[in-house]
Amino acid sequence: MPIRSSSSAAYIQSTSPSSNGVPSTRPTSLTIHPSALFSILDHYLRRTDAQHRVIGTLLGTRTDSTVDVKSAFAVLHSETDEQVAVDMDYHRAMYDLCARVRPNETIVGWYSTGSDLNTYSALIQNFYSQETAPNQAVHVALDTGTEEGKGAGVKAYVSSPVGIFPKPENCVFVPIPCELRFHEAERSGLDLLLSPNPSSNQTDLDVLASSLTDVQNMLNRVLAYVQSVLRGEAVGDKAVGRYLMDVLGTGVEEDGGWTAGLQDTLMITYLANLVRSQAEVSARLALTTAA
Repeated sequence: MPIRSSSSAAYIQSTSPSSNGVPSTRPTSLTIHPSALFSILDHYLRRTDAQHRVIGTLLGTRTDSTVDVKSAFAVLHSETDEQVAVDMDYHRAMYDLCARVRPNETIVGWYSTGSDLNTYSALIQNFYSQETAPNQAVHVALDTGTEEGKGAGVKAYVSSPVGIFPKPENCVFVPIPCELRFHEAERSGLDLLLSPNPSSNQTDLDVLASSLTDVQNMLNRVLAYVQSVLRGEAVGDKAVGRYLMDVLGTGVEEDGGWTAGLQDTLMITYLANLVRSQAEVSARLALTTAA
């Protein structure tokens, strides 16, 4: 990652958690959800022409070794060659509003777009370290891939002070593993965004048909893998076999168990649609009678 020549920030490879054997509370990994990434990208798209990067606050939960970033919000800031200014009052007001909606999420760090780490990054990191104290703040750098020669990507860092008498603008940024994680409820939205021809005119039946097609493709892949193992063309993985047994074993314990479960689901869907139709007919009859 390129560092400006006048920078006091440094980029180093990850080292051991503690040199003296004492357990460290520094996060060793980070997971980020799609909703946080979308907020960062939306902030980047709404920036002014004078801004070469944007920053904001990361919200989420943490354990002793892992930080889970679930959401983010933008923070107003201005950055020149001489100074950087962050609107702290706006930051705290936005956090108070977010805390009312999601009280279980706290400030875990900050984000920025681009891949440059400079003295201003160290100063902002120092500010957020005070906000997350006694825990350490994490920094997520999102490269949008709009600059020539640079690809899109996400990197996560923690910081450590440098020197016998460290100053806020002097620190090292240590990279930590970063992983994208999403819930099952978010999968359909991600699949729609990643589809080559997204359409806003899709009906519920279209979405259901697309989901069934995806399930059929996954089952075909599993079937092809199992058949190749049975024919001796591929070496079987015990972990995969146990996972397939856990997933499919409950549905085929009894004869017709899988089919029976599918029929029950279809029957419930049919009855729900029937009740909805009857309610609409009753409402229209009531309006006709009143007229």
